Amino acid sequence: MTGWATLIPLGLSLLPFLFCLRAGRRIARASYTDQLWQGLLGAFVAYGAIGTGIGFLANNAYAQVNILAAAFIPLIIALVGLIIGARREAGSWARLFGVDTAAYIQRVSPHRRWAGSYVWHVIVAGFLGYVAAVGISGLLLTINLGVHWTDVANVSQELRPGPIGSATLTLVQLSYVPNAVFWVLSWISGGGFSIGTGSTLSTLETTVGPLPSIPMLASLPSGEVAHQWLFLLIPVAAGIVAGWYFLRVGENHLEDWFARRIPFNSLSLAASTACLAVFTGIVTGLLSLIGSWMSSGSLAIGRLVEIGPNMWATAGALALQIGVGTAIGYLIAPLFETDPVLEG
Repeated sequence: MTGWATLIPLGLSLLPFLFCLRAGRRIARASYTDQLWQGLLGAFVAYGAIGTGIGFLANNAYAQVNILAAAFIPLIIALVGLIIGARREAGSWARLFGVDTAAYIQRVSPHRRWAGSYVWHVIVAGFLGYVAAVGISGLLLTINLGVHWTDVANVSQELRPGPIGSATLTLVQLSYVPNAVFWVLSWISGGGFSIGTGSTLSTLETTVGPLPSIPMLASLPSGEVAHQWLFLLIPVAAGIVAGWYFLRVGENHLEDWFARRIPFNSLSLAASTACLAVFTGIVTGLLSLIGSWMSSGSLAIGRLVEIGPNMWATAGALALQIGVGTAIGYLIAPLFETDPVLEG
């Protein structure tokens, strides 16, 4: 049997991420304000060199490692961990690049500051909506495993792996739980995901072929479920959170721009809200492509050569759902906000 095993166990990837998170904080603590980027770059290069060396050492007569993948794919996790760790310690994104924020703001015109603030908070809103959708997907995965726990336990007992085999099987399944969260997200979005060649699972279609006896797979949905399409509303609810956030920060300078050019308040509000929905949806769609790519791959076993979300369909569906939810959240949030001046 030959083939490339490319499915990354995101659960195990949390370990290097946490180590890089700590490394980023230590680098920020030991660096001068204008030299922090140099320490981060050095750690990044060193991590890539170590990954390349391990890739060479792991090659043997029975298995081979793609050296380019070993060098660059782990760097994604390392880069995120280093930057987040350094940002938490430094307290400023600007310090990561040796930029004096106060001096820079003084040189920038008000219009550019407003535009930059609007773009930044749109990105944050899209990120918040995506994170909310991922969090809800994790909750749904937990509930689904609990509901089908009997089926999962029966498959595990039929395998009779023994104590060591049971521990190994449990560890392997736990390492792929974060992958499964992204699969659930693609399922509720309607984009769908596949577990093996020829299988499609989504709220709109369920086609599953023969699968290996992996206990966690016993919880996969099968057959028609009444009102299954209602799960499509969950990402919309996550988008409402993003819209609510955007209203709270009060940085919708595009609405002010429209208000000065459109004499009707309702039209300027509709135009700015539509733009907000589109921009937030685009951010969410791009983040979805990253999440879907990281949770996809192949196990090179039988039919399990195509595993993971339908990347483009999921990204498009989430962009639409989060965008619509953001517009709804932005419009209804004032109904639940209180004005402290009026209350006083």
